[in-house]
Formats: sequence, structure tokens, C-alpha cells
Amino acid sequence: MEALRLEGLSKRYGRKPILEGVNLSIRPGEVYALAGPNGSGKTTLIRLVTGLAFPTAGRALLLGEDVHQNPQARRHLGAVVEAPAAFYPYLTGRENLRMQAYLAGIKDEGRISEVLARLRLLAVADQKVGSYSLGQRQRLGLAAAILHRPKILVLDEPTSGLDPEGVELVHGLLQEMAREGVAVLLSTHHLEEVSRYAHKVGILGGGRLLDEVRLEGREVFRLEAEPLEGALALLKALPQVASARIQGQAILFEGSSEAALQALLREGYRVRALHPQGFDLRVYYQERVKHA
Repeated sequence: MEALRLEGLSKRYGRKPILEGVNLSIRPGEVYALAGPNGSGKTTLIRLVTGLAFPTAGRALLLGEDVHQNPQARRHLGAVVEAPAAFYPYLTGRENLRMQAYLAGIKDEGRISEVLARLRLLAVADQKVGSYSLGQRQRLGLAAAILHRPKILVLDEPTSGLDPEGVELVHGLLQEMAREGVAVLLSTHHLEEVSRYAHKVGILGGGRLLDEVRLEGREVFRLEAEPLEGALALLKALPQVASARIQGQAILFEGSSEAALQALLREGYRVRALHPQGFDLRVYYQERVKHA
């Protein structure tokens, strides 16, 4: 069973569509990153997933339970939607988490220290939250979200306002959570960082899911051949090639490099270079949004 599944999720305010027919699914242990320009609907989607807003149409299922029909589905969920999360400024970080633990029925005091250590907050755990920096409050919000060991973690721009060390800490934590079997959904502008560990990236634009990119096992090759346009047309016709596009004076394609090379040479193309190239999510994203 998918940990999180969206079926035709749509949201309108009056006549204005904010999201239209979004379908996606995340399995346990997967990291799904939402990317898109400001105003593309990322935060609205996250508010719908967490039950903070109601859809105009469609469903959001957490472990098979509709989060809007059955609010108890949220017991599986950890989330930070409005960053930084709201805490009592006159209480310490530890006291704020102790209140969260009480509400969640957690009696293990050691769990509070564990999440504080995981977010590198032990040094300020007994200081009032009102004295915390923005980054410390951000990390405390994430500590609260994982306190009850959720099976699904949903985060809206979790690294916004963090310094480079904090950004690395959060990305490292999300990788750890995924390895522990947690399904992670996050919105982000940090495409280079998430491309190192995300399993899928959903690209939103104009309230629609424009594309869904699976990052696992992608083999991208750079080809320099003449004539370039003809080589592109040939590659696009090959069943062993999943996608091909021109970038600068070369072709980037996914699929079998051996099959591509054999076909090009057989048809008389001059191949000047062919070598592996890492998948550039940022470039792909920019081109996808530009041509939406």
C-alpha cells in the first residue's frame, strides 16, 4: 500500500483554480520533492494533504484513509506547514516538546532528548524559545514533527532560512527518515540538494502537475554528432532511448548508449563524442517550466 496517495486533488477559491487534478503516490521509504515557481500551488497542495484545507474535488489518502473524511488518519502524519512552527516563546524548547509529547500520548522522556540531539538542539534545549534564532525554531519544528515517529512526513520548504550547516542537517535527516521507512513529501527550491537523494520530483506549474521525474537509476548520456538535428530525430525513434533533447551543441539522452551508437554509425552519422553525464535536475526543471 502507498503511504500517501492523491487522487484528482483539486482546489478552487471562488472561480479561481489553485490546483487541478493532481495525482501522485509515495511509498514507504520514498522521498518525493515538489518543485515549482512561487504561486504554482505547492503550499496549497501540502495544506490539503495535511487536512488544513479541504479540496474542491479529489481525495488525499494517508495509508489508505481519507484525511478529510477521517481526521484520525493524521495520527500517521508529522508535518511542518507554516515555517517556522508556532511555539510558546516563554517556554524552553524541551518544555514545548514535552507538551507536544503529552498531547501525542508519548510518555518516554528519552524520546524528547533523542529528537533534540538529532536536530542538534541539546545545547539550547533548556533556553526559552523566544531567544531562539530562526534556524533553531525551524529545527525545533522538525523535531516536533518527528517526535511521535510518524509514518508520513510532510514539510513545506523545510530548509527556508537555514544556514548551510542547517540545510545539510535537514537533508541528512530526511535521508535517514526514508531509510527508516518513512514516506517524505517536501516542497523545495533546493533542487541540487534533493536530487542527491529524492526518489521522485513532481514539477508543479499553474496548479497542475506538469511532470513527475523518477531520479532512481537514471542514465543520461551526452552525444556530439553531425548533423545534430538528424541525430536527434534518429534517437527519438529508437525504442531503447527514453528521451532525447538538444542542449547547446550536443544531445542529452536517456537509455542505451550502445544501441544509440550502433544506430548512428549504421546510418552514417559522424559521432564526435559520447559519454555519461549526470542528470541535471535544475536544467530539466527550468526547461520544463519554461515550456509549460
